[in-house]
Amino acid sequence: MSNTTRPGDPPGGRRATAVWGIGVSVYFVAVIFRTSLGVAGLDAADRFHVNASALSTFSILQLLVYAGMQIPVGLLVDRLGTKKVLAIGVVLFTAGQLGFAFSPTYGTALASRALLGCGDAMTFISVLRLGSRWFPARRGPLVAQLAGLAGMAGNLVSTLLLARLLHGIGWTAAFAGSALAGVVVFVLLLLFLKDHPEGHEPEPFPHQGAAYVRRQIAASWREPGTRLGLWVHFTTQFPAMVFLLLWGMPFLVEAQGLTRATAGELLTLVVLSNMAVGLVYGQVVARHHGARLPLALGTVGATALLWATTLAYPGEHAPMWLLVVLCTVLGACGPASMLGFDFARPANPPERQGTASGITNMGGFVASMTTLFAIGVLLDATGDDYRIAFSSVFVLQALGVGQILRLRSRAARREKERLVASRVSTVHVPA
Repeated sequence: MSNTTRPGDPPGGRRATAVWGIGVSVYFVAVIFRTSLGVAGLDAADRFHVNASALSTFSILQLLVYAGMQIPVGLLVDRLGTKKVLAIGVVLFTAGQLGFAFSPTYGTALASRALLGCGDAMTFISVLRLGSRWFPARRGPLVAQLAGLAGMAGNLVSTLLLARLLHGIGWTAAFAGSALAGVVVFVLLLLFLKDHPEGHEPEPFPHQGAAYVRRQIAASWREPGTRLGLWVHFTTQFPAMVFLLLWGMPFLVEAQGLTRATAGELLTLVVLSNMAVGLVYGQVVARHHGARLPLALGTVGATALLWATTLAYPGEHAPMWLLVVLCTVLGACGPASMLGFDFARPANPPERQGTASGITNMGGFVASMTTLFAIGVLLDATGDDYRIAFSSVFVLQALGVGQILRLRSRAARREKERLVASRVSTVHVPA
């Protein structure tokens, strides 16, 4: 992959980093709110007097709204720009976090998580679009990984800080206090964020109602790279997402006999591993574009191997060294899911980037939602047998790998054709 700047590329630089950093801070706060239930799952079960299936409904509904919003949000970003969509998102996810803090019943708490999921859905695609508008195309893989890294930092905050607040000052104060972060990033966004640098305004594209929407979605979906990106995201993201979002803490405490403090440290290890691996994957793919698929499939294979070893361990509890290795490997799932966008991005022109990213981003969240539901149902059906419940992970991994192998050749051929066409057109650009 060439390291030269393409004609028309934005310049990047300090101002780009500052503006993009504001967008990333919004995503950072959204992830804190999204993952806050992961450290409060057992408390939520006690507070609302619900079983495993009902508890999983919190995260399922949140992810259902998130996944369902991805294509509409992609279209909104393409049409309205990043700033407006991010502003709407902040208002919604902050209101959802506040509502969750004061919810007196299971029903109102569910509605609050749905509202939070709706706002959260507007953040990541907007940040990806912001990066593509402010940085050169060659920086795309690294910028995407750094955005994911910021998200995992938000996960780290919820794992370390929010968990302590929850058990120190109580449910309402912890969740309501965290909502103040939403107010702070909203003010920063309004004052300082811009959709694009001067001189790099996108060309206006006509919007013709429903017909335009159908064309955008259809054109994005026809690209094999978009579909491959979706399945890479689907297959790689969900094992860690399910673990961090809800079931990791109960699995480590109830099935593995660990204390909450020790379980929290292992959840933190997943996040720290994610941050370290994200930096490595971003640098590798920026230099060697062909490494995308080997990294994605390698991550899936390693994750499946460690889950199988942990669940099949003959003792009552897996040894600590094995749990540490499992959590370390789970940390690679998030960075591997970012590789999905590196297949969708070169497959689509600038005016379809938001839509294509939305389609891709649906993958992992649909898989996470499905697995969250399956684990909850299987736990209730088997009397909390975590070995059977967590085996549902392998079914979705097998489905995803099959689709990746089916699409990889077509996507590679189409990407090569587009690259050749781009080089030809660049040669004819006047100096």
